Amino acid sequence: MATGEDSGEFYLRYYVGHKGKFGHEFLEFEFRPDGKLRYANNSNYKNDTMIRKEVFLNPAVLRECRRIISDSEIMKEDDNNWPEPDNVGRQELEIVMGNEHISFTTSKIGSLIDVQSSKDPEGLRIFYYLVQDLKCFVFSLISLHFKIKPI
Repeated sequence: MATGEDSGEFYLRYYVGHKGKFGHEFLEFEFRPDGKLRYANNSNYKNDTMIRKEVFLNPAVLRECRRIISDSEIMKEDDNNWPEPDNVGRQELEIVMGNEHISFTTSKIGSLIDVQSSKDPEGLRIFYYLVQDLKCFVFSLISLHFKIKPI
């Protein structure tokens, strides 16, 4: 039997980036409703080029992503007391899961000290760990599907 997090629409987009001496540097990925995972990493350090990858995921992988989100309980959070984006950078997380739609924006988080010193340490901690889990999940999917070419 399907649970709430297994049925209905699903979309996730995460972005973290800043504009600095090397231009606009960012990491972004999205899980689209059609099962496509899109990944982009733009680092202009040493004139590096943008990395873009796309792959279609099987429904079991999408269910696992939904489970990670559901278990985190991020859908209950509110970013009103989180640090505003600043010159260090910004993070954005948008999730549509079933009938729920959330969108968070905050500054880049350097460490857990930044989380603890915020006005909402518990909510920001949930966000911080969810983002870590999602990044690991995406990096493992990308590395499974694409061979790294040695220079």
